[in-house]
Amino acid sequence: MIEVHEKLYVGAESDEHQIRGQPGWFVIHACKEPYHRQALNYTGRAASKDHPEYLLARRDGRLILNLVDVDDVNFIRTEIIDAALDAIRDNIKTSKILVHCNQGQSRSPTIALLYMRKYTEIFQDLELSESLLEFGKIYPLYNPARGMAEYVRLNWQRYSP
Repeated sequence: MIEVHEKLYVGAESDEHQIRGQPGWFVIHACKEPYHRQALNYTGRAASKDHPEYLLARRDGRLILNLVDVDDVNFIRTEIIDAALDAIRDNIKTSKILVHCNQGQSRSPTIALLYMRKYTEIFQDLELSESLLEFGKIYPLYNPARGMAEYVRLNWQRYSP
């Protein structure tokens, strides 16, 4: 788990296990397995698309995303990413935030990068390539899958402050 900005941490599933139950944390589970599956209690391949929490589930102190690490950017929904950024913004004043995915390399650091782009001055005046270099210095484990990398590339300007 690495603090990438004041009170904003990025990590893996194992980091979530370490802080589970500790007060003062808001957690964003940026992975379908096992968190979204457990929250909605489905047993098949996926939750029903008709379920009201198909994209994301809110629980006390947690936001649970139906987000998979895929090569096809078309499977990454803007509503999911935006909900995660809003949850960070809404909770960071009162809680430490952990954004985690299974390995802490793709989905969770991408969300943190986009939060920092939209809500801080860190990457405000930088092009995407410069921002990726700078973010890599802050979070050296960043290794986005093709879909997450493409999502950032296609939406970089959308998340400008």
